Amino acid sequence: MKVEYVSPFAEAAVNVMEMLLNKTPERGKLSARPQIFTTQQINVVCGITGDIAGLVIYGMSMVTADRIASTMIGAPVVAFDGLAASAIAELGNMVSGNSLSLLSAQGFRCDITPPTIIRGTNVKITTLNIPALVIPLIVEEIGQIEINVSLAEKRELQAA
Repeated sequence: MKVEYVSPFAEAAVNVMEMLLNKTPERGKLSARPQIFTTQQINVVCGITGDIAGLVIYGMSMVTADRIASTMIGAPVVAFDGLAASAIAELGNMVSGNSLSLLSAQGFRCDITPPTIIRGTNVKITTLNIPALVIPLIVEEIGQIEINVSLAEKRELQAA
């Protein structure tokens, strides 16, 4: 997978989190996985279609999800309910949407599917044999968010 597909997601995530959480995330070390996989408790899955296709998973612990949702909602989250899930899904939607704007500036036409929340650990999602690049973002006083980006150009997918 090409790094130019991943950079827009890192840039958009930092921008969106600065806006929503009023904190600047610190990027951790980029890593690779042979398939898209997450060990996080709360995961937002967004499909990407168009010139580039695949999946992006925004994974985080329950504590981090509660803190983000509390900040977005403006009230403490006591239990991860529908409102909290909606806030976390919107975070994934906003980061993905902003990422696609950056990809569009590079000449790629893409769309996103509505975000899906998956709860549980050791989630393995296999749709295509596309490696994933993982971007960890650490947000002070909030926690860590792991962005798993698994994308390929449409012509590469058709050849596989």
